[in-house]
Amino acid sequence: MKSIYKYSLVALAVVGLSACNQEQKVKEEAAPATVLTTDAQKEAYSVGASIGRYMAGHIKEQEELGMPVDRALIVEGFSNGLNGELKLNEEEIQTVLQNLDKKLNDKRTEQAQALAAKNLEESKKFLETNKAKEGVTTTESGLQYEVLTAGTGDKPAAEDTVEVHYVGTLIDGTEFDSSYKRGETAKFPLNRVIAGWTEGVQLMPVGSKYRFVIPAELAYGERDTGTIPANSTLIFEVELISIEKAQAAATDGAAK
Repeated sequence: MKSIYKYSLVALAVVGLSACNQEQKVKEEAAPATVLTTDAQKEAYSVGASIGRYMAGHIKEQEELGMPVDRALIVEGFSNGLNGELKLNEEEIQTVLQNLDKKLNDKRTEQAQALAAKNLEESKKFLETNKAKEGVTTTESGLQYEVLTAGTGDKPAAEDTVEVHYVGTLIDGTEFDSSYKRGETAKFPLNRVIAGWTEGVQLMPVGSKYRFVIPAELAYGERDTGTIPANSTLIFEVELISIEKAQAAATDGAAK
């Protein structure tokens, strides 16, 4: 179970320990300093800012999941924890937070399943529409490709290492990866990437540029990678720069 509040509890405990026997001073200095001049002021402010910034992301996620957050009570709880004036005991707090984590995980799962189902339906429609376009070829596996620039060089085998430039997008146009933006080509064994790439790039002569539409089952399937949601059909424009034959690479390695 993912515990989003574990870090904040540790942080609050550290702050609480450092504030031991200083309740009155904390109350007097509760208002944030408008000017930070000394190292001590900057250190104190940085501790609070770090905790606040960390928690802000989790609060935002909770709200986006449809679970309202009482920010005033969060601030009150922080202050109470800092001053040792808790309205709930430690056991009660732990139980509440564990239950909150479970609710959030259930919401995440529900949201992810809904998004996966939506992606699956939209992908089917996109693939049906795309395969009817002029110039698009669909292979037996379901991979769709279009020749953007014809090349005249050799074609790679699955065991070869290829050098490519590429850009990858979702069907809604969201770009999730680009070697062009990194300013350098990518080089990798062709049999160590997603199935759609392994199949598709073998169709390409060196010097060519293809557009591939890769169904989810030839990409990441039901797995959510973070930048690529589950059941996503992927679009890649790939330029094949060069090939390093597997046999040649093995011979070179043995020679060394």
